[in-house]
Amino acid sequence: MNAELLLMFALDCDRAYFYAHPERELSADEATRYDEALVRRESGVPAQYITGHQEFWGMDFIVSSAVLIARPETEQVVETVLPLARAIGRPKIVDVGTGSGCIAVALAKELPNADIHASDISVAALEIARANAFRLAGGDARPSISRIHFQQTDLLEGMAPDSFDFVVSNPPYVGESEADTVQLEVRKFEPRQAVFAGPTGLEVIERLVPQARRCLKPGGWLVMEISGTIGDRVPGLLQGWGSVSIAKDLQGIPRVASAQRT
Repeated sequence: MNAELLLMFALDCDRAYFYAHPERELSADEATRYDEALVRRESGVPAQYITGHQEFWGMDFIVSSAVLIARPETEQVVETVLPLARAIGRPKIVDVGTGSGCIAVALAKELPNADIHASDISVAALEIARANAFRLAGGDARPSISRIHFQQTDLLEGMAPDSFDFVVSNPPYVGESEADTVQLEVRKFEPRQAVFAGPTGLEVIERLVPQARRCLKPGGWLVMEISGTIGDRVPGLLQGWGSVSIAKDLQGIPRVASAQRT
C-alpha cells in the first residue's frame, strides 16, 4: 500500500487514474521523485507525511508533521456522535485538540445545521485544520464546513460554561511508560504532544473531563477516543456522569468513551 501511495504521489494522480493506466511509465523526473520518496519512507517517515495527504471519512485531508495522522479507528468517534447529535435541532459541538480538523470537518459534513467549533493548542495544527476546512468546503456546496470556528487554546480554557451540546476529542492518551511499545515512526515523526499525555496516559483526559463538565449544557455529551491501556481507568474519571459507556473497536480494543452530563 505504501508503494502504491508513493507511486501515485510521484505521478501526481489519483487511484482511479493509477489503476486505469497500468501501462503508464514514469518520466525521469517522476522516477527521481519516487526514488526520493522511497528513501524517506525507508528512513521511517510515514507515507502520509511524504505525500502530505491522509483519507478520513471519505475525504482527502492535508497533513504534515505538525498534526497527528488520522487513523480509521477515529471514525468511530464520529459514528458515536452522529445519532446523538441528529436528535438535536442545531447542536453546538466543540472538537478539542482538532489537529488536522478531521473530526470537526467530518461532523460538519454530516451535520449541516450544527454549530461546529474546534480548538488546538498548536498554532501550526490550526493552520492545517483551517486549510482543510477551506479545501473540503467545496466553495458554497458545503457551507457548514467553511463555517467551523477555530480557536487556539489549551483544551477548553476560556470557553463559556454551559455552552456546548457535545465535547468531542481524540486527546493524547499514550503514557510515557508505553513509549517502547509505540511504533518507531510514531515516536520519531508524529507530534509528541499529540501522542503522549504524560507518565500514565491519563493526564490530558484528567484535565479534559472537568473542563467538559463545566462547558457542556445539562444533558450534553462528552465523547472521546481512548486506548485499551487506559480503558479500565477512564470510567473512574467519569463518576457522577450519566450513561457512561466504553465502546470497543473492531479488534475488541476499548476505543470510544462517552458520558452524559447530568
